[in-house]
Amino acid sequence: MKKILDTDKKPILLLQPTSVTSAIAPLQLQEKKIISEQQCLIAQVERINQMAEELETAILELKAIANTLNTQKRYPVLNEQPCKNICQYFAVSVPWVKRKPDKSFILTTRRVDLFRAEREAALLAEQLRQQTKKRLASQQHRKNKSRAEADTKCLFKKVLLNKS
Repeated sequence: MKKILDTDKKPILLLQPTSVTSAIAPLQLQEKKIISEQQCLIAQVERINQMAEELETAILELKAIANTLNTQKRYPVLNEQPCKNICQYFAVSVPWVKRKPDKSFILTTRRVDLFRAEREAALLAEQLRQQTKKRLASQQHRKNKSRAEADTKCLFKKVLLNKS
């Protein structure tokens, strides 16, 4: 830049052309960068949710192991009398990332249902009991029907024999 003195003795700055070494990146490159960052965000969301699923599986495996030990009742706890339950359970949740309809994300938690397996087993047992009851009732009905038919046939034969 050159300073030029005005008649009032005030310096005036004139811009001289200089070579431009850095320009604003074209819009297309910025869009690619944004898309790449969005892909990184989605990948991180998937990673967090995958880790949450693995953590939930590990927690359920811990509970299964503890239940096995509880049923065996042979575990030594510091050479003391065995306690009633080797593990206590409180409400547990794992981090979870949800996607909202507007495509934004919410970092929240998801409850781990520690007793789902027991409820499902109890439900299955009840269904099997109901099926067995129905099957037994059906078999009993068939037996009763067969007996009634046999009794009817015998009675019919007796009547026919008496007529002869």
